[in-house]
Parts: sequence; structure tokens; C-alpha cells
Amino acid sequence: MNEPTMKSASPACLSLFAAAVLVCLSLPGYAAKMRASADIKGCTSELISGSATLTEENTEEGIKEVTIRLKVEGLLDGKHAVHIHETGACEPCGAAKGHHDPGPFGQTRPDSAGDEVPASDINHPYHMGDLINIEVKNGKGIMVHTTNRITLSPGRLSILDEDGSAFIIHTKEDTYCDEESDLKKGCAGGARDACGVIRLD
Repeated sequence: MNEPTMKSASPACLSLFAAAVLVCLSLPGYAAKMRASADIKGCTSELISGSATLTEENTEEGIKEVTIRLKVEGLLDGKHAVHIHETGACEPCGAAKGHHDPGPFGQTRPDSAGDEVPASDINHPYHMGDLINIEVKNGKGIMVHTTNRITLSPGRLSILDEDGSAFIIHTKEDTYCDEESDLKKGCAGGARDACGVIRLD
């Protein structure tokens, strides 16, 4: 009785197989996804904690989109501003500096701060790191948001640059400072309640 034998594939078959693999890997569903995460901790209260995940995907047109999933507990009920700040540091929370806004004409300050006269242009809500509010009910909040203003991969919009980036959750909601009469201290959420350094997974 003859035993089955393995036949080596022809060069043409191998070429076809390699091409098929490349096609599959280039499809959106098979494209490699970049991921990052952050542990959220309270700035002044140990009762505040949470986590965030960030997933970058390419659209069919080649535009990078980052989906952010943020959950937090321990904050007061209501809406709270959430932003990506320009420096990956949380000790103290002020070390995260201003909003991520790489420029070329970026203004990282979120509002007119201590100015006696409100600023005529503070670049908010146009910062690359500006996100939507998170709403907290019964001490818990969840936010899911997709943005094409930032990337995890290298480039001019990357939040994983040399000094990194961090999430900041504020005491109050962000009114988006989008009215001329709204360009005043606190329109971007006021004091900082929580912070989380963003790290590539």
C-alpha cells in the first residue's frame, strides 16, 4: 500500500498565497490596531478612580480615527469636562499642563484663566485634545467617543510624542467656550478632579 506523499507547492502557488495574505491584511477588518490605555486617579480624592482605553483604526479613506472608552467612579453626579492634555504627567495634576494642541498656531490654555479681560481667541473648543463631557450618575460615568483630531501612531497629531499626554477630568462641565460671551475662566471645566497618563499598550 502506497503512503501519501507531500508535494511541494509551485512558485506560482506560493506567490498567489502571499498575495492573498497581503490583501487580507490590507482590509479594514484585518488592519493592525494600535492601542493605548490610562489609569485614572483622583487629583485630590482617593475615592476617584477609573480607566481609559484608546484604539486607533484607519478608515477606508486612510484617515486615522481613535475611539476612546472612559469609565470613572467617585466623581460628583453631573457632567464633567474631559480633555487630553499636552504632557504625560499627573503628579500633581497641574503637571499635565494645557490642552493637547500641537499647532502650528496652537494655544494650549483652555480658557482665559486669570485674565482681567476675557481673551478674544483661546482656541477652544478647537484643541486637538478637546473631547465631549462625561456624565456621572450615582457616582459612575462612562464615555465613548471617536475622534480624528489625534493619533496614537507617529505624526503631527500624535498624543504619544516625546513628553506624552494625559487625560484630565474636570470638576464642572465643558460649555465648549464657543460663544464670545463665554470666553472666561472656567468655561472648559474649571478645576481638575482626575488625571491619567496615556501609555501605549
